[in-house]
Amino acid sequence: MAGIKHPVTPDGRYFVVKGKLWRLSNPALEPGEKARLVKALMYARRAVKAAKGAGDRDAELEAHRSVDDAKRGLGERGPVWWDDGAPDLNRHDVKDTPYADWYSRVRRGS
Repeated sequence: MAGIKHPVTPDGRYFVVKGKLWRLSNPALEPGEKARLVKALMYARRAVKAAKGAGDRDAELEAHRSVDDAKRGLGERGPVWWDDGAPDLNRHDVKDTPYADWYSRVRRGS
């Protein structure tokens, strides 16, 4: 996965940061749609920072909603983008998931 500096699960659904699984974007998104959503996400994240800096709680809440909308569009939140019935393990400790053995091997470097 280009640009990811963290381990990615063998099925390409999650990356791992500090022992937690984080859902990746839906790989079936059209490149133009993904670029549009990523741009919207970055804009919304900047809006969160600006609203916090200004102490504008209403603007911050709206910006957080925009972040959530973009992440849902990307498939990082909301319904899962895979269709094999596997559960969503987003934000779970990797050690408590079926990926635990894989991750222990990754950490050992094998």
